[in-house]
Amino acid sequence: MSDSPKPQLPPSSQGRNSLVSRPELEAVTEKWFEIMVRVQPHHTDYGGVVWHGTYLTWLETARVECLRSIGVDFADLVKLGCDLPVVSLALRYHRAIRLGQTAVIKVQMQEIQKVRLEWQNQIVCLETGELCVTGKITLVAIDPAKGKIMRRLPPVVQENLLKLRQ
Repeated sequence: MSDSPKPQLPPSSQGRNSLVSRPELEAVTEKWFEIMVRVQPHHTDYGGVVWHGTYLTWLETARVECLRSIGVDFADLVKLGCDLPVVSLALRYHRAIRLGQTAVIKVQMQEIQKVRLEWQNQIVCLETGELCVTGKITLVAIDPAKGKIMRRLPPVVQENLLKLRQ
């Protein structure tokens, strides 16, 4: 997978990809978390092309698995009274992926601003090496019981997010 294209990230105000806005938690992210998915019939339209909504499901799965890999389990997050719904989504479809091909789903937390988490996303076709989808997805921490945006992330979540810079 070394032939996969380099991510094109917008510059941050500090000239690098800042993970968090608090100085004591500041980090630079360069690593992408990856999962692979073989395209199945239920992922596609009648022409065997991956349906556009499938990409969203794959990106959600990759984000959840990325967080789980650093100790942030979504079920535990909800028990803590914190949910992370998508509040902004921008995807660009470059090339289609087809039935039987393998998609490499790549996610990277780019920045945290208080309770706003910004993720960069790429989907690459393993067989062709072509970049098929790019995008940015923003999540915001809310208290599901109150239905309101939280003032800060739970401390255990903040601590675990530091692992993304290693």
